[in-house]
Amino acid sequence: MDDDRPDVLLTGLLFYDLVLTGLGKPPTPGEEIWTAGMGCGPGGIANLAVAASRFGLRTSLATVFGDDFYGELCRDVLCDQEDIDLSLSRTADGWPTPVTVSLATGDDRALVTHGQEPPYSQDALMGDPPEARTALVHLEAEPREWLTRAAANGTRIYADVGWDPTQEWSTDLLDQLKLCHAFLPNETEAMAYTRTDSAVAALGTLAELVPVAVVTRGGAGAVAVDQTTGEYAEVPALAVDVLDATGAGDVFGASFVAASLGGWPLQERLRFAVLAAGLSVQRHGGALAAPGWYGVDRWWRSLTDPGLRRAYGFLADRLPADPGPPVRYAPVTPPARHP
Repeated sequence: MDDDRPDVLLTGLLFYDLVLTGLGKPPTPGEEIWTAGMGCGPGGIANLAVAASRFGLRTSLATVFGDDFYGELCRDVLCDQEDIDLSLSRTADGWPTPVTVSLATGDDRALVTHGQEPPYSQDALMGDPPEARTALVHLEAEPREWLTRAAANGTRIYADVGWDPTQEWSTDLLDQLKLCHAFLPNETEAMAYTRTDSAVAALGTLAELVPVAVVTRGGAGAVAVDQTTGEYAEVPALAVDVLDATGAGDVFGASFVAASLGGWPLQERLRFAVLAAGLSVQRHGGALAAPGWYGVDRWWRSLTDPGLRRAYGFLADRLPADPGPPVRYAPVTPPARHP
């Protein structure tokens, strides 16, 4: 393609994640539980960046790394292992990289995080943002200036939103959708912000505010409307054993963008994103659980279920001839470092 712009532009807070699985139940005060599994690696905004890069998208990430062991390790993984452009990122002297410990029990997890406000804001990192084909953003109550500039330079904005700790769910946040091409909240968030009582009703309201509206439903799959093509799609989730749900929504979003850049029909975009998210929850962590083309290709080639073969038959024409080398999943502990 004669287009040297980044495929995906990202900014946000990076974490170092330590994920513990197989607990069975949350620990109680004074109790020690030995876990059946563990994984570690970059998290936070890295979830989106790695998921996008593993689908061959030119990914540019603006974030802050601490000048500590965790910051150096995350930088090495993202730049050297995952081929993510970090030219917009900075290392902050004396600032500790935020760390999250995730305790996965059943289909959910509890998070314990230590971190401080980063010394550089998203607007400071982005400045006048480079032109990009898309940007994946997390909408917050306080609008970011760089987002307006990115939309003005032709970057297509794909947005999601997080849990509102105040539980006020101010509809003012939805004003930012006028800058967006697509909005991909989960059903709890979508219903809360639209004051509706079902995912489908929320989707109808959001479809009036943004060209492409998607509502993810966890184990129930996802629904979407594309007003630019007149398409509606509803797909079920994969039936999988969940090891760790960390970052599944991020993998969904990055996968949906990858399929959208390919110009796929809405039904295929939605199925592809549901598949990638379903594959990711079977591995530890968020970022390094992303399957990429390698993981999707391996799943397709091993698939024997006739119903799934029909539903995902489009992959036969969509998968690249060379899906690339095996992806590196989250290690139990960081590898030894050598000079």
